[in-house]
Amino acid sequence: MNNQKQHYSQFIKAEAKRLGFLSCGIAKAGFLEAEAPRLERWLHQGFHGEMQYMENHFDKRLDPRLLVDDAKSVISVLLNYFPAETQQEDTYKISKYAYGKDYHYVIKDKLKALLHSIQTEIGAVNGRAFVDSAPVLDKAWAAKSGLGWIGKNANLITQKTGSYYFVAELIVDLELDYDPPTTDHCGTCTACIDACPTQAIVAPYVVDGSKCISYFTIELKNQLPETMKGAWNDWVFGCDVCQEVCPWNRFATPHQEPQFNPHPDLLSFSKKDWEEITEDIFKEVFRDSAVKRTQYQGLKRNIDFLK
Repeated sequence: MNNQKQHYSQFIKAEAKRLGFLSCGIAKAGFLEAEAPRLERWLHQGFHGEMQYMENHFDKRLDPRLLVDDAKSVISVLLNYFPAETQQEDTYKISKYAYGKDYHYVIKDKLKALLHSIQTEIGAVNGRAFVDSAPVLDKAWAAKSGLGWIGKNANLITQKTGSYYFVAELIVDLELDYDPPTTDHCGTCTACIDACPTQAIVAPYVVDGSKCISYFTIELKNQLPETMKGAWNDWVFGCDVCQEVCPWNRFATPHQEPQFNPHPDLLSFSKKDWEEITEDIFKEVFRDSAVKRTQYQGLKRNIDFLK
């Protein structure tokens, strides 16, 4: 039986690699005991701001067996999005993860293909793919399956490649061979805490989401707080500062996913281009991008706030 579990696990990891995933780890599905009090404390302190959805499905967030009947294993995958080229200097910036096609679609397709391969090879396996849009603690599961550790900026970090990747998972009702977690390699480094433009990393490993530039530029639908004027370092969608200063991201290498390549005009946009962006240009440049989440008016609001 153990040999079979090992064989299945090796097959799944090989398939994940074939589909373009950076890496794949497997953990036993169960209640996330260590995460429960942390999540409760985080919500209690209001660090989720107006992201009310974070309060929903508390139990499901902590136990994948409530999401998939008879869940046995959580298969976590990483997909690199680090770009070969970045935006020009002195312009309004968007987070690197939003350069290309919306990752939800790209990863969902790959995970469906992975599940199909598992069913073809192994038989009747029931499973569901999750890409950051359901109540699953992605990073906790990835860390549990040895893909990296959760850093002081609350991102998953890997020694060989840093943190510029998406985390997603497939929860299945199949017993597999489980990977041990890795160790924390942040050490005494506080680069991310020191560099955060809005002091959103309120303690090592604790991010006040309601102070994060990503929250203001993407999640917050109301008026932007005047107290934040001048603190955004030209970010109009998301923010990469805590990743840019992380020493482990020295090892980031460009992704090989054509769907993540940016629209040709994006990288050369000047501040003037951003300020004069029309709804038609917005639709053209960000047609399939995650930037669509802010909608045209939201992006304009963010740009006007920085002018």
